[in-house]
Amino acid sequence: MAAASKRPDGQPERRRATRAALSLTATMREGSRSKVQVRVIDISTHGCRIECTSAVPVDANVWLTIPSLENQYCKVIWVCQEFVGLEFEKPLSSAVFDKLIKEQGQLQEKTIAELREIASRTHWLATQADIADIHILAELSRKCAVDAVVEGFKLSEAKRRG
Repeated sequence: MAAASKRPDGQPERRRATRAALSLTATMREGSRSKVQVRVIDISTHGCRIECTSAVPVDANVWLTIPSLENQYCKVIWVCQEFVGLEFEKPLSSAVFDKLIKEQGQLQEKTIAELREIASRTHWLATQADIADIHILAELSRKCAVDAVVEGFKLSEAKRRG
């Protein structure tokens, strides 16, 4: 019997679906506040992780507008520095999720470089963070670094075959 997956802080992993790396420009709006531009850095059928320079409180409800998707009503699950974890009120269907990922196609060198930059920045932030934020930042750094390596291999394989 396989051991249950654990988060970096030792807590059991609660994620219900695998996240896919990407880099999409989107907008987010909380209540009657103005829309702000955000960058979606990974997504699953149940939620996404965004980079956002505007403050948003945990447990807030927001509208996320991603090109080619219906507006998504989301709950802010966590906030750490300029990164925010959102849970979709209504999960994406597998078909909609697969279509979005297919539309993104192979991540390009620029996007892979952005993932590496986020990994480096979140690693540095984790070294400066208080105990409450270290695990979130370290996990984000690890995830972005792994995604950058995996996507880099995929890109080099596609170039080699192409």
